[in-house]
Amino acid sequence: MTHSEKLLVRFFAITAETQGCGERDVILGLSAVNPMERAVEFLPNRAGKGVPIAIIDSGVHAEHPHVAGVAGGIFVHADGSLSDDYVDRLGHGTAVAAAIREKAPAAGLYAVKIFSDSLAAPIAALIRAIDWAAEAGARLINLSLGTSGTEHEAALLEAVKRAQERNAVLVAACEDLGVRWLPGSLPGVLPVRLDWSLSRHEYHAEQNERIVFRASGYPRPIPGIPPDRLKTGRRAPAPLRTRAPPHCLR
Repeated sequence: MTHSEKLLVRFFAITAETQGCGERDVILGLSAVNPMERAVEFLPNRAGKGVPIAIIDSGVHAEHPHVAGVAGGIFVHADGSLSDDYVDRLGHGTAVAAAIREKAPAAGLYAVKIFSDSLAAPIAALIRAIDWAAEAGARLINLSLGTSGTEHEAALLEAVKRAQERNAVLVAACEDLGVRWLPGSLPGVLPVRLDWSLSRHEYHAEQNERIVFRASGYPRPIPGIPPDRLKTGRRAPAPLRTRAPPHCLR
């Protein structure tokens, strides 16, 4: 298998571990077939039971009915200090958490807040957040964010490697409209690309040089608000799938 296929199998293995089979069983089961053939059929059958998922974003409003609680969280301040104020005051992280909760209702969600007054934060805060999430035991780390600054590539790649060493898989937005978003475009990260042609409940997997998921950009509906008003392009509407808002990291 290619490196990209091995990463996909690792992602499958994490979601399967609490469903009665472990990583070795998944690898043996997929080694005889093309993992891409199983990508679309595999995930809808998983509820995420027991899987710790870190959401690096603007925090989470845990009491929101679409979220129904989180397992914990942290606020990584711009200077790298930590506090327990992971409450979301921007709404972006809550939208991401709500989408993940809908598709993986049994997962343990952890709010890792780096955005406070706006959807912008230093790269150092993102790296600190990735390290914290991996050290805390997150198996999946969702990043609905990105930077196009190539000067940050080396530092982000090292953060991805450290997360891998702790058996965590990062899921992040990759190239979109000609922009190469980081860390989603780096090796070792499960990449996702926005596709407005898909409904909220659809996702596709494609393979060229690497395996890339395509997912919709619609968040969960809110009663009384037309869907087009929710179509911001800045929210991750499907489980473990991300969209990179521009200039969110510096």
